[in-house]
Amino acid sequence: MNQVYRNIEDYIPHLRRYARYLAHNPVAADDLVQDALARALSKAHLFRPGTNLRAWLFTILHNQYVSDMRRQGRSGIPVDPDDVSHALASRPDQDDRLLLSALEKAMRSLPRQQRALIQMVALQGRSYEEAAAATNLPVGTVKSRISRGRKQLRQMLDGGLPPAQGAANSDHLRPSAA
Repeated sequence: MNQVYRNIEDYIPHLRRYARYLAHNPVAADDLVQDALARALSKAHLFRPGTNLRAWLFTILHNQYVSDMRRQGRSGIPVDPDDVSHALASRPDQDDRLLLSALEKAMRSLPRQQRALIQMVALQGRSYEEAAAATNLPVGTVKSRISRGRKQLRQMLDGGLPPAQGAANSDHLRPSAA
């Protein structure tokens, strides 16, 4: 038993070289050597003095490698999610669909003039001046209607105002709360 403890250090470089050949990865090879040495030290009482210590250590290393490969085959290859995030399934879009559905419902509940102006400015990308010219309204009126419409949309989407209440609004101007 003392022979194993005394002479095992001499074989570590050779075990590392063989482990790197088997594992094709320096980190995995070092782990393999460490596991094999731990096993050899824990089973040192089984070593028969007078036999070949080098062959005994290499057999333990090889058997440890085979066991690891079998275990890895059953459990799959470990993968770092950050390395393969581009290949993973896309995130669920149910929330986006629900939000778009709620937005569409809220937009339909807005008064027609507010809805038309919000569509021109927010969706079509027109300026306030272009929207005012298209509807023959002053720019201040356009800004005011868009502001009230956006506020009402936020309230409906945040759950503060039910869409049915928005649908009950008429197309005439309401006094501004601000």
